[in-house]
Amino acid sequence: MSPGTGAALRLLAASVDAKAVAEIGTGCGVSGIHLLHGMRPDGVLTTVDPEPEHQQFARQAFRACGFASNRARFIPGRALDVLPRLADAGYDLVFCDGDRLEYLDYLAESLRLLRPGGLVVFEGVFAGGRTVDSGPQPTEVLRLRELLRAVRESQELVPSLLPVGDGLLCAVKR
Repeated sequence: MSPGTGAALRLLAASVDAKAVAEIGTGCGVSGIHLLHGMRPDGVLTTVDPEPEHQQFARQAFRACGFASNRARFIPGRALDVLPRLADAGYDLVFCDGDRLEYLDYLAESLRLLRPGGLVVFEGVFAGGRTVDSGPQPTEVLRLRELLRAVRESQELVPSLLPVGDGLLCAVKR
């Protein structure tokens, strides 16, 4: 994750005064650290990843940054298996950095999870510039284009595309 992307995540979490954030794709914890820095001091990050070793590494990284263990909830598993079990309208922000082929499905779940005024953020939507390239593209890029179109055309969302890192697609739920 680029420093600019991290700074944008901190800003976005702070802008919605985030107390509850859902993260799809724990990775090594870098995005979670930025989100936690932007969240309220009593906020909780719920992070989902199919790889338990990623979550263990992130747990250690959060601790090394001084975050109390009760600031993060780690749920191992595929996002599309876990997200339906999370509370409707219980989140201020949903950050999606998982399987790009599933981003459209994450959007549907995010709309259910977010409170009105909440924010959904998708990482990597430029796909290294391929989403705007007119040549033949792999399925991942075609799915990203579908996501961009769905967010742009949604009456439920107010979108913006931030040109940081590999692109952050952000949308506020009305």
